[in-house]
Amino acid sequence: MTDALANFDLRDEIKAYWSERAATFDDQPGHEIFSEAERAAWHNLIRKHVGEGRGRTALDLACGTAVVSHLMDDLGFHVTGMDWSDAMLERARAKAANRKRGIRFVMGDAENTMEPDASYDVIINRHLVWTLVDPQAAFREWFRVLKPGGKLLVIDGDFVNKGPVARFASWLASKLNGPQDGHGAVRSAEMMKTHRSILSRVHFSEGARAKAVASLLSETGFSPVKVDYAMRPIHRAQAANFSFLKGLERSTQHRYAILATKPQD
Repeated sequence: MTDALANFDLRDEIKAYWSERAATFDDQPGHEIFSEAERAAWHNLIRKHVGEGRGRTALDLACGTAVVSHLMDDLGFHVTGMDWSDAMLERARAKAANRKRGIRFVMGDAENTMEPDASYDVIINRHLVWTLVDPQAAFREWFRVLKPGGKLLVIDGDFVNKGPVARFASWLASKLNGPQDGHGAVRSAEMMKTHRSILSRVHFSEGARAKAVASLLSETGFSPVKVDYAMRPIHRAQAANFSFLKGLERSTQHRYAILATKPQD
């Protein structure tokens, strides 16, 4: 094995995988927002848990092409988007420039942000937790970076364990459209192999169930920690841009938002 391959660990593989996905990331419903109804549903979810921005600071971790960063900016937050993929950040910056948004983007690792202590009022991430190699370390880092009384909003799901309806919809979709990853995106056989390899080695390889994530957040010191399963308004809005089978699968997946608060000193 060459030195380069020996030093290419799981985090590097995850980074390379999402960098390769960057070029087409916004083409997929469920990643980018394709309707004002969906945008409003996302705004309502965020507002429900962390309120209006009113100039407060927010950190969007693993921001990708900045879909969530723009939602936070819409609500009046002063937003920093962080990602460790150059390709994702390139598209994020171009999107913000095109929309004339003053969002700050930085390259960084969600498990080691290098941001100052107690520097953000809100931290948000979407579909990040299931990819974490060491979620406990990541949660300690997020706890450190939040101000006392600050809020963490995790939006994620279990993309491994599927009910019978979702399994059938996924199987039929793969037969009709080709291999798909856990988010329903059609991928090449090589990309699917990489996706399965990554998934088998992350902490939540058996699925990021809400109770397990919430338990780790509580152990880290967040209190209270509340799980919200009311994602149907978002799924309903997304369904207009999904195939029937994908919409059926999405509606039966274990998806959730978790609000965790850093206690006041």
